[in-house]
Amino acid sequence: MRALAASLDERFTAAIDLLRNASGRVIVSGMGKSGHVARKIAATLASTGTPAQFVHPAEASHGDLGMITSTDAVLALSNSGETSELADLLAHAKRFAIPLIAMTAGANSTLAQMADVALTLPPVAEACPMGLAPTTSTTLMLALGDALAVALLERKGFTADNFRVLHPGGKLGKQLLRVGELMHSGEEMPLIGLGASMREALILMTAKTFGCAIVVDAAGRVAGIITDGDLRRHMSEHLLNRQVEQVMNQAPKIIRPTALAVEALGIMNERRVTQLVVVEDQQPIGIIRMHDILRAGVA
Repeated sequence: MRALAASLDERFTAAIDLLRNASGRVIVSGMGKSGHVARKIAATLASTGTPAQFVHPAEASHGDLGMITSTDAVLALSNSGETSELADLLAHAKRFAIPLIAMTAGANSTLAQMADVALTLPPVAEACPMGLAPTTSTTLMLALGDALAVALLERKGFTADNFRVLHPGGKLGKQLLRVGELMHSGEEMPLIGLGASMREALILMTAKTFGCAIVVDAAGRVAGIITDGDLRRHMSEHLLNRQVEQVMNQAPKIIRPTALAVEALGIMNERRVTQLVVVEDQQPIGIIRMHDILRAGVA
């Protein structure tokens, strides 16, 4: 791996430029173990914002060349650089002037010579005792493919939000959910104004079922919050006749709608609360509960 890193030069940058400038997809191909690595590279590219597709070189010779267009770029993997099954795919790329990037250990191979950019692997022996089974070479190809994907990701300015769009069903996507996507808002919010009685607050808390009431001032800004815990701490025969400002907590736990849901969960666990007021420009725009976050599969 250190030898591979040391070998990277302007050819790596040239490969990134070719892949970045392709208006179509990156077509990744390889035979045998290189083909398995090529499938993984195509999947990683696609999941990080670079449309990509694996094309089997043998199937390409029997009609799948139609999947490759002049707007694409081809990334071909072959340790030796002499894989015969790649021949038709390489010829197709040259015929239609499709950018071709080689990933090979054969610096003087047919594949390297036909490529617009050849990314050559360092001369490192396979890990197998016989020096035959693809082991070290496939590991280097995999690492180089990941490096290409990450460099393209950075070049394109791919963000966590972009990542979540492409991973809506996975655990990683859940970790990138925003508070604004899970919060309760509008008529669901238990809002009550300063000066209201605790009798009104209790009716509101019962009707809204959040176990709290958010107290706002005349300008609609958050002034405090009344929770079930506050009710217990102020329990007396005079409670219902008190005003909300006499009972409320004047420092409610708040969070931004753009914050990650996992961040909200961390605050709840740290502060030992089960809900947060979602605030924007000092105005309460929603409320999020621990139950909402857990139900979304964030934790």
